[in-house]
Amino acid sequence: MRIYVYAIAKDEAAFAGRWMASMAEADGVYVLDTGSSDGTAQALEALGAHVTAERIEPWRFDTARNRSMELAPDDADILVCTDLDEVLLPGWRRALEAAWRPGCTTARYEYVWSFNADGSDGVKFWYEKVHKPGVCRWVRPVHEVLEYSVPRVYCDVPGMRLEHHPDPAKSREGYLALLEMSVAESPEDDRNRHYLGREYMFRGRWEDAVRTLREHLAMPTAVWRPERAASMRYIARSLAALGRREEAELWLLRAVFEAPEQREALVDLARLMAAEGRWAECERYCRRALDIRVRDMSYTTDPAAWGALPWDLLSLACWNQGRRTWALNCAKTALQLAPGDERIRRNAAYMEENLL
Repeated sequence: MRIYVYAIAKDEAAFAGRWMASMAEADGVYVLDTGSSDGTAQALEALGAHVTAERIEPWRFDTARNRSMELAPDDADILVCTDLDEVLLPGWRRALEAAWRPGCTTARYEYVWSFNADGSDGVKFWYEKVHKPGVCRWVRPVHEVLEYSVPRVYCDVPGMRLEHHPDPAKSREGYLALLEMSVAESPEDDRNRHYLGREYMFRGRWEDAVRTLREHLAMPTAVWRPERAASMRYIARSLAALGRREEAELWLLRAVFEAPEQREALVDLARLMAAEGRWAECERYCRRALDIRVRDMSYTTDPAAWGALPWDLLSLACWNQGRRTWALNCAKTALQLAPGDERIRRNAAYMEENLL
């Protein structure tokens, strides 16, 4: 079985060694350098990669990825698309070969997109950028996805794990414009409209976020409940920032009913109740959230909801209702989950000193 890796790169010389080491199990590595000025191409070539330098103008991620895919040899059985700020953990090839079956078009595997401050997994979900050659192409200017010309047949790959270790200083210039272009080009694509609304929220464009996320929810194809619940949570966050807290609460309640298996909306409700001093309701939402013990492998999950935050909020709710022993126990649990959080540490110390 011939397995090749392909990628695009620009000014990522700092990642070249780490990335090439993690791709070493492939039969070959093929990179499209789209205009590096820091020696990325030379560093990759020195480590054994096949590098082609071309500029993509106007820039689109789908165009660049399709061109990089074309660089792989014709005898490929499986193609693996990664980025230079990602790392495949050792043993990935053995796991992929063991899981791949005749007729498969696509492999699904664990992708860790972010990490918590203590190094534990943050946002993680199933990824599917490993595919059979000749059956798909990349589409969309950004948040590009594979579009298949044949029915997609998946195989899940236990033991294959891809980690994202990005450069936090890297510019996101042009990202929003590409996302707006993607929505204009494919107005029927519900996911990119969700992404656009989320990006407006990240940038503090609250009204634009509310409008765009409501548009997402109204789309007939927007049926995946975790993503719908995320849109509702982001609407609530934007409304709260606009001072429309009652509306925010209603949207969070809708999110709870949309995806009752997720903690996120319940924790957001608890946080909103804490900000308003509604401690009994804060406690109720925290306890309901903590009763949910299985985190799904969806990109819509929020690591904070699965860490110290619900225990921290529960400790404050119990303390403000006079149940001090319970409050201290919850604060200690929160501190175990976030030992580096000085505010939680101070809270726990204060509660212990003032227990009686």
